[in-house]
Formats: sequence, C-alpha cells, structure tokens
Amino acid sequence: MINTSFILRNTLISICLAGVISGCSITPHQSKTLTIAQQGNFAAGGKVIQNAGQFDDTQLFNPQGQTLHGDHASVFYQIPEHARPYPLVFLHGAGQSAKTWGTTPDGREGFQMLFLRQHFSVYVVDQPRRGQAGQSTVAAEVLATTNDQAWFNMFRLGQYPNFFKGVQFSQDSTALNQYFRQMTPNTGAYDEQVISDAMVEVLKKSGDAVLITHSQGGGPGWWTAIKSNQVKGIVAYEPGSGFVFPENELPEPMPSATGTLSPTPVKMTDFQKLTRVPIIIYYGDNIPTEKNGYAGQQNAGQDNWRVRLKMAQLWVDKINQHGGKAQLVHLPDMGIYGNTHFPFSDLNSEQIAEQLSQWLHKNKLD
Repeated sequence: MINTSFILRNTLISICLAGVISGCSITPHQSKTLTIAQQGNFAAGGKVIQNAGQFDDTQLFNPQGQTLHGDHASVFYQIPEHARPYPLVFLHGAGQSAKTWGTTPDGREGFQMLFLRQHFSVYVVDQPRRGQAGQSTVAAEVLATTNDQAWFNMFRLGQYPNFFKGVQFSQDSTALNQYFRQMTPNTGAYDEQVISDAMVEVLKKSGDAVLITHSQGGGPGWWTAIKSNQVKGIVAYEPGSGFVFPENELPEPMPSATGTLSPTPVKMTDFQKLTRVPIIIYYGDNIPTEKNGYAGQQNAGQDNWRVRLKMAQLWVDKINQHGGKAQLVHLPDMGIYGNTHFPFSDLNSEQIAEQLSQWLHKNKLD
C-alpha cells in the first residue's frame, strides 16, 4: 500500500526548500540536506586610535606612534541556495555573544540553523567589545566574578537551585553547564551608540534585512533602525533596557528589585523613524504582574522583568500612537508556557521559531 501522506509531506518539503512557497517553514528534522552558497566572516564599523609620537621599528612594542583598530562588530554569515530576499541579522544580549543563536545548551539546532534551513541568509553578530569583537578602544578591567546563580534567577530558569515547574529548559546538568559557559564579559564599557554604529555597517554588508535582537541588544536595535533605513523589520526577544521615547512624552521610571528602569529620551524625528517598520516584541513566562511576585515571595530576577514587560507595553503603545506597527506578545497569553529569558533556545524553540516565521510572512519579510 502506498503511503500517500508520506509522499505528500516530502513533496511539500522539497517545494518549500526550493523557495517556491513563500512563508512555509520547515523544522530541521524534516530535511537533513542543506546547501550553502556562500559563508564567511568580517569586521564591521569600529574606529582607529593612534598614540602620539613616532613608531620605532627597533622597539616593536613601544606604543609611541602606533595605532589600534577596535570597537568593530564581528560577523559570521551564511547564505543558502535560493536565499529569501531579506537576510536575518542577529544581535545578542548582555553577557552573550553570537553563540546565543547557535546550538542550544541541550545540543539542538538554534535559530541560526533553523532559519538557514528556511532559506534565510543569516548574519550572527558579536557586538563591539564582546566575544570575537573584543578589541576595545577603551580600557576595562575584566573580573573573575562568581555569579552563575544570579544569572540562573535573572534568566528565569527558576529560583536557584530549583527550576520552575514546567520550565522549557533541560534540567540535565550538561545543558546547564553549557548554558553558563555561554557567558562572556565586556572588554570595554557597554555603549549603545558604539554598538548601533557598528550595526549600521553590518547592514551595509548584508543589505536590507530584518534585525533580531535579544535582551540588552534591544536598545542598540532601536538605534540601528533610527540610523539606518536598511532595517526592514525588528524582532526583539525580551528587551531589557534602552526603551526610547519622545523626549516630551516620557513615562515614569519604574523601580524594581534590581534597580530602576528609566526610559531613554530621543528627538521626535528620531522616534518617528521607528514607526516606519513592523516591530514585534516577545516575552516568556514566569514574569509577575505585581511587585510581590508569586505566592507573596519576591524573586529579584523575576521582578526585574516585571517592569521591563510593563515598559515594553508602554513603548509599543507609544509607537502605535504615532502611526507605527508594533506588537507585544506575552507567550503565556498565547497558551505557550514555561519559556525563559531565552525562548529561542528553550526546549520549545521550534514552536517559537514558527511564531516568528508566521510574523515574517504576515509582514511580507520572507
């Protein structure tokens, strides 16, 4: 007996991978074959500083007269055969690097590969002064700080040492080990303008693209769209800071157990540039709506995200008030539960990827 459903399924997969059907999505287990037309890496942006004096080639490491190239982004890219029109440019968050978008802590393919398999060109970025872009033009002291447990709570895996019930994170010790080892320090002061300047240069190489940011990358993401008309859409996973508002329409600062979150004032002409592109923001689960958190017990890591979710909603409302097209998605409201601060690498990452695929298709960005 002929299995017609099997034949139909594989026919659809072949058509989708060939790029014939716009908007269809294929998860990695559905196709093992992938052809890369081009891949490579490059540095983007940055500046050059020079020490006073004259270079003496008999004293090679005397800094007089010598230059330093720094504050650039480091980018790895892959372009598949039959690439879709708009590449996806990925920017990580605090303490992270391009590794954020690669293999998940529990060993599955991350967004970098999931969307490459959907025939999107992918550009994964290490921001200036982080990871492979560690050459900074400003000095910094890198301390060996013991704070794994703080990140466990802040990234909402649970309340250390306990995982949240139903959390979408592998509770295998190997996965947690990999998770902690994703952390990487700043080699110079965090600077949204330095980062967004470099991201503008990334887009000059990628061409018009959809910008996908995570956490602390949200702020530089908004600034990149303000500075460059090559941003055609923005997807922000759990932006944590850098919410820009018109300078005369600022919301009140929001105190939390981890400090006060304040809006960033910008000129109205700059803010209006953000109303020209579709924007979507996603937040995961276990974010309290009240200061006391769950069951009357405050977890500072959770309370941190309480105010960020509220600020993000005000930000989306302000964008739309000025004629924009922004949306905030709180995943539990959609019946998607258990996601951490890293929904794109959680155990249900394929479901999260499907949500993004649908949004890209809806906004004609695929």
